[in-house]
Parts: sequence; structure tokens; C-alpha cells
Amino acid sequence: MKTQIVLIEDERDIVELVRYNFGKEGLEVKSFERALPALDHLRVHPADLAIVDILLPDVDGLEVCRRLRADERLRQLPVIFLTAKGEEVDRIIGLELGADDYVVKPFSPRELLARVRAVLRRKELPPARKEVIEVRDLRLDSRTHEVAVRGRPVELSSLEFKLLHFLASNPRRVYSREQLLDEVWGRDRFVTPRTVDVHIRRLREKIELRSEEPEYLQTVRGTGYRFVDHPADSGGGL
Repeated sequence: MKTQIVLIEDERDIVELVRYNFGKEGLEVKSFERALPALDHLRVHPADLAIVDILLPDVDGLEVCRRLRADERLRQLPVIFLTAKGEEVDRIIGLELGADDYVVKPFSPRELLARVRAVLRRKELPPARKEVIEVRDLRLDSRTHEVAVRGRPVELSSLEFKLLHFLASNPRRVYSREQLLDEVWGRDRFVTPRTVDVHIRRLREKIELRSEEPEYLQTVRGTGYRFVDHPADSGGGL
């Protein structure tokens, strides 16, 4: 079965460019000029990845990402933002909403295709040493990608889960941002070390009792991050 890509983009030239180049590579592209019909389609017809423009006629791409991450059926869908907005603040907002990557117009079809393939390669969680990890009030199940904190389900994007699971599988070991990018995002990733900080902050907001005083995801200043599995090891700051 061909890889299914949903493209939400209202510029006809870009749609045809993506369709043509992706089609040559065996990727099937279903395009929408507006966001709401695309969301309706995705709820019925699962896709492998969504490419979303931020500036759309009905609902902007950031809101599209919010709705995808809030939908139990679609929250694991990888999302790449495709937009003319290239300021750092826009990229950070997109990543904080759970986007997997961010491509700025104008772009080359080869670059976009490489980004898509990179995201698809890291979509699946690598074989884990432990299917279920339970640490204090935190429980991760790699079979179902379910996370619970103090018995309460926590919704994580695919990348957030992979990052948390990797760190929790290697407790107390300190990883630099570059090491985490290699281990979680893969060596063919295009994102910057700042991306790790964004995802760590999002994870803290979701799993820590007080994100400003993290118990699980500790910062080791000047080095990187570690997962603390025992209260006695706590003490790392933000």
C-alpha cells in the first residue's frame, strides 16, 4: 500500500509541485485547500503524515495541529508545517503544539521529500527493552503508547512519547541535546538542539507535579538532561 500523505495547502502551484514530485517517489498525496474538510477526511481515512500550511482560508495550521493532538484517533499523526513564516518564534510555537518538523517557503521538493521520509522513518518507536515502565507515579506502556501520571491518563504526541520513553529506559544517565536528537529524532533529522528544550518543557508541563521543580526530567547544567527514577537523585533545576 502506498504511503498516504494529506496536504493542506491553498496555493495551487505548490499542491501540483508536491503531487508531482511525491508521486514519482510512490507517495500518494490527497490535497485540501481548507483545513476543516481535511480534518473531516482524516477522521475517516487514516493517513501516514500531514503537511499543513499555517496561513489557510478557514482555520490556521496551528489550530489544525491543536485539533489533531486533541483527537485520540489522530494525535499520533506526524505533522510537518509548510509555511512562509520563518521566524524562530513561529517555529517554536509549531513545535510546542506537537509538530514534527517545519519547512519554510520557498523550498525545494527534494528537501521537503527528505523531511517527510525522515519523519516517517522515526514514526515507529524502536524496540524497547521494557514494554511497561513504572516509576513512582509514572507509568509508560510502549505497546499502546499510553502514559499515566498518578493514575491519570496523559496525552503525548509520538515524539514526546519517544523522548520520554528513551530517557525513562535509561534512568540517571545524562544525555546532551545532540545525543537525544540522534537517539530520538534520528541522524537524518533537520531540527536544531532547541527542539529538545521545547519537548522537554512540554513533557514537564504534562507529567510533573510542578514543572518549575521537575522530579522526573532533570536538567544537568552545561550538559543536558536525565531521567530520575528515585527521589534521592532529584535536585536538578530547569
